[in-house]
Amino acid sequence: MKTVTRHIGKTALAAGAVALLGMTSVAQANDVVALKHALYGAGYDVTNVDPAMDDATRSELTRFQKENGLAATGILNEETEKALGLITVQQAAANAGQAAPASTAQSAPAEPAPAESSAEDTIEEDDDGGWSLW
Repeated sequence: MKTVTRHIGKTALAAGAVALLGMTSVAQANDVVALKHALYGAGYDVTNVDPAMDDATRSELTRFQKENGLAATGILNEETEKALGLITVQQAAANAGQAAPASTAQSAPAEPAPAESSAEDTIEEDDDGGWSLW
């Protein structure tokens, strides 16, 4: 019975290690995709959202680091993440859980006054049911 228990324990340990290693690569792939989105949003030439770090992305990352006074290593580090505005899921979840300030949470939005419209201001509906300004 001890042999069976040891075998099951070793198998469970191996399966857990494989699962953790698999999750690490997924997390790294998500980091690379987030990096590519951030660089693209900052105006850098990123043309794919492949989860692999390619030479073009590394080159744009290095360029971003140089242009922002960071150590140009081509490696995504904490300083570069901050400069790009990247945050962890835990930070986003913590920020989402914060309550709104009392002044905005209590007050109701004011309703806009109804606008008077003329025949020239109305938008006509096309024959196909869609709306058009032309």
